[in-house]
Amino acid sequence: MLELIAANPLWFWLSLGGVLLAAEMLGAGGYLLWSGVAALLVGALIWLLPQLSWAWQGMIFAVLTVVVAYLWWYWLRRRPAAASGGSPVLNQRNRQLIGTRATLTEPMHNGMGRINIGDSSWRAQAAEDLPAGTEVEVVAVEGVTLVIRAISR
Repeated sequence: MLELIAANPLWFWLSLGGVLLAAEMLGAGGYLLWSGVAALLVGALIWLLPQLSWAWQGMIFAVLTVVVAYLWWYWLRRRPAAASGGSPVLNQRNRQLIGTRATLTEPMHNGMGRINIGDSSWRAQAAEDLPAGTEVEVVAVEGVTLVIRAISR
C-alpha cells in the first residue's frame, strides 16, 4: 500500500484534500478547511513539478496550511461587518426592539412601567407618565429597560 502511495503522490494529495474537505462538511468548524485547501494546492504543485520529494511536499503542505489560514483571517478582518451578512444586534432581543411600536396596556407611573411586545413583557421608561392605550415607540435600550416615547398622531 505504501509503495502505491509513494508512486502516486498526486493522487495522495488530491485524495487527502478531498477527505479533509468532506470531513469539514461534517462540522469541524473551519479547522480542516485550510488543510484541505493546502492539500489540493500541493496536489496541483505535484502535477506541475512531479520530481519534488516527500519531505518537500510535507513542508510545502505545512507552510501552505498556515499561509491559507492567515490569508483567510486577513480577508475576514478587513471585511466590514455589514457585508458579512451578520446583524450587529443578533441575539440581542432588546436591541432588536428599537423602532418597534406598541400600545401601553398599563399606565406608566413616575416614568416607569411595563410594556407588552409580542408575547413578552418588558420594563419600560418614558420621560413622562403615560396613560394605558397610548401608542408608543421604543427609541433606546438601557440595560434591560426599553426607553419609549409617545407617538403623536
